[in-house]
Amino acid sequence: MFEEYIPKEEPGRAVIRDVFDWVESAMLALVCLVMVFTFFVRIAGVEGSSMLPTLVDSDRLLITRLGKPALQGDIVVITKPNRRNEPLVKRVIAHGGQSIDINFENGEVIVDGNVLREKYIADQTRLSYDMKFPLVVPEGHVFVMGDNRNDSWDSRDSSLGTVDSRHILGKALYRVAPYRDRGTLKSIS
Repeated sequence: MFEEYIPKEEPGRAVIRDVFDWVESAMLALVCLVMVFTFFVRIAGVEGSSMLPTLVDSDRLLITRLGKPALQGDIVVITKPNRRNEPLVKRVIAHGGQSIDINFENGEVIVDGNVLREKYIADQTRLSYDMKFPLVVPEGHVFVMGDNRNDSWDSRDSSLGTVDSRHILGKALYRVAPYRDRGTLKSIS
């Protein structure tokens, strides 16, 4: 009977179609990647020594604003305009409505009457700056400090002061670089 005629594709057209399919898949993957890094997560860099020993200069962090707001003990990236004109990586010490006091003689940080047991700090808190303690953190704000308390510019200085929560770019979830130190950053409260 009659055989159905199926034209054979020219060899060059098959290659072109395969390349087009590959480019289309790569573009779709790129668009998805851009969407994820625009709306869900970002990469932020650590600059300086204020977060030693937890984080070091040039560490790269994966941060997000999704999920729960930053809790006491979380490491956050803040974008409040500041004298350094750069995002700052700090640890949340207290939230709005909490009282904070620092005894600079014995190096203790006290939140709501409880001394914080801070296993993550480099040394006891001796550097005082100009903020007056005790103080109550305003609602909608956080009080932040670096883990290297005696080499950190943070909420103890009135030029930074408490940070409006709207200036929190995100909380750090994971250290992505350097590769040998990658891993999850856990909240310590």
